[in-house]
Amino acid sequence: MSASESERLELLFEMGRLLASKLELADLLKTVLELSARVVGAETASLLLLDAATQELYFDVALGLGDEAAKVRLKIGQGIAGAVAKSRVCEIINDVRADSRWSPKMDEQTGFVTRSILAAPILLKGRLLGVVEAINKRGGGFDEADRSAFEAFASQAAVAIENARLFASLREERFKLETVFSQMQDGAVLTDEGGGVLLANAAAARLLGAAPRGIAAAFAGLAVVPSVLELMSPFKSEIPFTATRQEPTLFVLAGHSTRAPLSSGEGRLFVFRDDTEAHRQELLKRSFLSLVSHKLKTPLAVVIGFSDLLLADLDPKTTDPRKYQAVRSIREQSAKVGVLLEKVLRYVAVEDPEAKLALEDVKVDEAVAAAAAAVPRALERGARVETPPSGLSVRADRTLLVEALKGLIDNAVKFDEKPDPTVEIRAAADGKAVAIRVSDRGPGIPPEAHEAVFSRFHQIEKDFTGQLDGMGLGLAFVRRVAALHGGSAALESTLGRGATVVLRLPGSKPA
Repeated sequence: MSASESERLELLFEMGRLLASKLELADLLKTVLELSARVVGAETASLLLLDAATQELYFDVALGLGDEAAKVRLKIGQGIAGAVAKSRVCEIINDVRADSRWSPKMDEQTGFVTRSILAAPILLKGRLLGVVEAINKRGGGFDEADRSAFEAFASQAAVAIENARLFASLREERFKLETVFSQMQDGAVLTDEGGGVLLANAAAARLLGAAPRGIAAAFAGLAVVPSVLELMSPFKSEIPFTATRQEPTLFVLAGHSTRAPLSSGEGRLFVFRDDTEAHRQELLKRSFLSLVSHKLKTPLAVVIGFSDLLLADLDPKTTDPRKYQAVRSIREQSAKVGVLLEKVLRYVAVEDPEAKLALEDVKVDEAVAAAAAAVPRALERGARVETPPSGLSVRADRTLLVEALKGLIDNAVKFDEKPDPTVEIRAAADGKAVAIRVSDRGPGIPPEAHEAVFSRFHQIEKDFTGQLDGMGLGLAFVRRVAALHGGSAALESTLGRGATVVLRLPGSKPA
């Protein structure tokens, strides 16, 4: 090994140590720029980084190259740097003016004269981070020895840049986490796998009355559902819970226990809030809906009964058409109100925390057939309900299942304005559950509303769907029925391609 090669290796080693010591990205980029020229004896250097989002090369503002340089963006393949980025091969250009890829614009703007360029891609595990260029070799042109040294330097720079970026990312995430954790209004408690508290914010101490030391002690005096032991289960990633105290005053906490991977094992993160007022409001809403619905049933029954009598006494051929139509409208509209009241009452019933299920093994095909035959809208519009036989059974309350399916079929027909609406219902085994998919061919549901449609009284805008009527309780009822059975309800939809509600219920156990 010659003396010059030995010196260059020693220089690369020193540069590697220097680069490894820089964790601030701005300082590191300036150091890379300075060392790029030094390692091959060049007058100066340039450094372009890759914008992963746009796949363009740019000069980082941290290098202080001025506003004009900061505006320069090169596409992959554009110019000498872009060509090197594309080929990922180090190039020597000892006469840039003879190279058609070189542009004199930067020289014209800065007054600098570029004669030769040694450009190397900055690669890390095959991933392009940018391009580094040594400019104007002192005392001649760049050679193969320069290429080898520069490639080695570019590899060192790649590792250093990635480390600095990771450090900056970790520092940013830590700052965000600490800021959010300390300032969030919800209580937050991080525990180890044994339930010992590792971290708790001020909101948690305020809600629990003191800074908790153990999660079991933290919820002492509160009825926790599910139990604290279940909330510490390592087998579930996220578990919703409530913690309630009835005396001396009502106090309700609602939150989630989430799996938290720790270096020492599997911990849990508890995030919770004071849900007392919302709980009270929920009870009031439920009571109000139930009270109003029951109070309206009697006068509505009177309206329907007398309108039936009036219609029976009126001859449409001899009665004033306006009078006959008025009585008929009263009868039709009161019937619609009756249907809505029944829906409200059914919803109130399933919302009752003490609601009981009459569980039995229900054949899905029979439940679907019963539901399809009992949807007036489907019968009136001549809707085609396609139900390929599945032969599957679910463990469910037959009445509630049929009502949920009726609601889904009614929705599917209502939102399909075609003259021949089609509803497709398919059931398939899904692990230990059965997934019942009810699909329509309507306009579809926008993605931002996929979850909101399951809220009470929520309806997609009439301008979007041409919706005819309803109270927005149908899908809320379906999801509640699913939850009572330990199942779920979800929406799948693409605009212009209809919507599918997937109802998952526990399957019947083999005899």
